[in-house]
Amino acid sequence: MTNTNSPSPSRRSLLGWGGAGLAIGAAAAGGAVAMARTEDDTEPAGSAIAFHGPHQAGIATPVQDRLHFAAFDVTTDDRDAFVRLLKDWTEAARRMTAGHAVGEGAYGGLAEAPPDDTGEALGLKPSRLTLTIGFGPSLFEKFDLADRRPEALVDLPKFAGDNLDKNRSGGDLCIQACADDPQVAVHAVRNLARIGFGKVVIRWSQLGFGKTSSTTPEAQTPRNLMGFKDGTRNIAGTETDRLKKFVWVGEKDDPAWMRGGSYLVARRIRMHIETWDRTSLQEQEDIFGRDKGEGAPVGKAKERDEPFLKAMKPDAHVRLAHPDTNHGATILRRGYSFTDGTDGLGRLDAGLFFLAYQRDVRKGFIPIQRSLAADALNEYIQHVGSALFAVPPGVRDKDDWWGRALFSKEA
Repeated sequence: MTNTNSPSPSRRSLLGWGGAGLAIGAAAAGGAVAMARTEDDTEPAGSAIAFHGPHQAGIATPVQDRLHFAAFDVTTDDRDAFVRLLKDWTEAARRMTAGHAVGEGAYGGLAEAPPDDTGEALGLKPSRLTLTIGFGPSLFEKFDLADRRPEALVDLPKFAGDNLDKNRSGGDLCIQACADDPQVAVHAVRNLARIGFGKVVIRWSQLGFGKTSSTTPEAQTPRNLMGFKDGTRNIAGTETDRLKKFVWVGEKDDPAWMRGGSYLVARRIRMHIETWDRTSLQEQEDIFGRDKGEGAPVGKAKERDEPFLKAMKPDAHVRLAHPDTNHGATILRRGYSFTDGTDGLGRLDAGLFFLAYQRDVRKGFIPIQRSLAADALNEYIQHVGSALFAVPPGVRDKDDWWGRALFSKEA
């Protein structure tokens, strides 16, 4: 990332990224160079995704190769300080998604002060970086926001088989950083956490690789760590009608500050890889309801052939997750694989970091997950982390900022 438009050291001493203010001039620079949002995976890996828009990037955007997801707890009770942080984060996100360093950059400023940017992304391209923010249910207990908590932002029920680790669950807010270069994604979260020092602290985070669902159906469908294609019937980023129906909060939905936003469910799903790897091919295919090579549903020849659900076993994953089984419930998936060392018993701590966006979690994830209580796949997986966030609409221009409609007094 480049270090452009650096103000003088005297100005830098007055406007710091962790303090009272922020170099405002960066807004125009960050927004002006951002290229238009793309709709296919053929876009060059180094290109920029537009930050401004009616919806946040990183939802219907073509899925990038890498993820750094972080959930934060708010540690300040000063509403004005937290609003200042959201504005500072927005400004930093504008710059980083456009390929610029944060603030005045990683060098060239006042030698006696820490640089505004940590520097590990210097020289790297934007790599289609997107930054997406969400607000958790616990945030609405702070800053007198209880009356603005959306009804759809429910406390998720306990599902069959859950073994949730509280240290990998929840959070007052989240940042989802997706990019084609893992260092660009990690740099983004690191710098937002640095800017938030004294106001927020990372509660938990997750690195992801190998996208497991795609919003570009014309591209090759990715595979999960079990070797099966995942996300064949996922909503495409170009399917405006389906996005409007199933993903974006509607123009007449309440509360008004969420219109154009979405709701995000994040689940850390541990896969029992060693047990799965000793399971016969036929049983693996019966469990999913698709063949492993082509990805075709049972009795069909091609991956995208319409599945005949009754030809599958009653507890097949595809059958139980299908909209026809769940009164039309549909979500947009954006998950990633993960491996986090071993569990101390010689087994890989690996699996799926499941991310799903929907217009209303009560009509999306919850009924689908309840249906999956009978899923044959449950023998090989376990949900060990969980969180839910209200994802506000996009930042519309250089004067807008993350969460403005929620925190503005007139909202």
